[in-house]
Amino acid sequence: MSIEPQPLPPGAGSALRPEPSSHRLPDEHEPAIRRQSAEIIESVLSGSGPEQAEIREQLRECVAAHPGRPEAALLEHLMTIRAVARFRDRMQDTVPQDGTPGAGQLTGSLFPRSEAAVRSRIEAVLEGRMLVTAFQPIRDLAVGNVVGAGALTRFLGESGDNTGDWFADAKHARLAGDLEFAALESALAAAAELPGHLYVGLKLSPAICLDPLLPVLLEEAALDPGRMVLELTEAMTREQPAPLVAALAPLRRNGLRLAIDHAGSFFTSIRQIRHVRPEIIKLDRNLIAGIDRDSLRSSLGEALVGLAEQIGAVVIAQGIETEEELATVTGLGMSAGQGYLLGRPTTRPADWKEWSPAPRGKPGLLRIEGGWR
Repeated sequence: MSIEPQPLPPGAGSALRPEPSSHRLPDEHEPAIRRQSAEIIESVLSGSGPEQAEIREQLRECVAAHPGRPEAALLEHLMTIRAVARFRDRMQDTVPQDGTPGAGQLTGSLFPRSEAAVRSRIEAVLEGRMLVTAFQPIRDLAVGNVVGAGALTRFLGESGDNTGDWFADAKHARLAGDLEFAALESALAAAAELPGHLYVGLKLSPAICLDPLLPVLLEEAALDPGRMVLELTEAMTREQPAPLVAALAPLRRNGLRLAIDHAGSFFTSIRQIRHVRPEIIKLDRNLIAGIDRDSLRSSLGEALVGLAEQIGAVVIAQGIETEEELATVTGLGMSAGQGYLLGRPTTRPADWKEWSPAPRGKPGLLRIEGGWR
């Protein structure tokens, strides 16, 4: 899932930052992030594997340094692990190869072989469910109201790093599917806190869309299919479009919609649009950035709007950051927009509650017969 390649923006991660406390143990009245952090710490420390002994000891030191503040202890612990991983990566070229003098001197719990370290890090996230979902509002450009929410995955202890790195590491460790499904489960659970009029954008790779587990998971979710939009985040191979359309056909008949994400960012996006005929086309930030000053970007955006009209799709401009960009994409006929100018991603349900529906008598452009487009 999600695979949104952008760092956690300033302010959006406030729910993850340590809060002042009186050094009490978490209870049911304290913030959810504190309780979750305490549960993760307990799970890690309850392990008995010798290969993780040094990790557990390092975590105990962090807990001792932050009494009564498990979220601060967990954050420091994860940042330390990441710092070690970065150092290991910088040292990778200097690690002796197996069978040569000095081989194995940098092995062990803090300096494992790169693939093993990456896999261990991803497995820790999966086992501890150390990820949360942020939602970013999607606004109707004609009315200004929020009509949808794009789900973005955030990792505890991410400390500003690119979310895409986690999914790239998972792919390297052959755990991409596991991490995408974990992110999807998190998004579906968090969506229960969203206002009922919003559709939910769920980022998935074509490979996950072809996984037989996906229909089972979506059918068991509490979220109505009519509020689900699957956003394809990667270019499909030449062989994938036909089976993907067939696999998603039953779900689409039940109301689920399909979006092509990052349209305009890779050469094959037009071919994908032609094959899968999505209900939504999301234009990439790379296309939207500076569209008010670049005639080529503007012409491409206008062409994609025309293509969308031909297949009955809606165009969403992603990454709108300036008033000039907003005015330009609106003038080109794009129906909806997403970006820091229109609302930053947030993990706080209290913020989601403020995304009220359109005023009576002013239906948004994404509202058509049959449901949300």
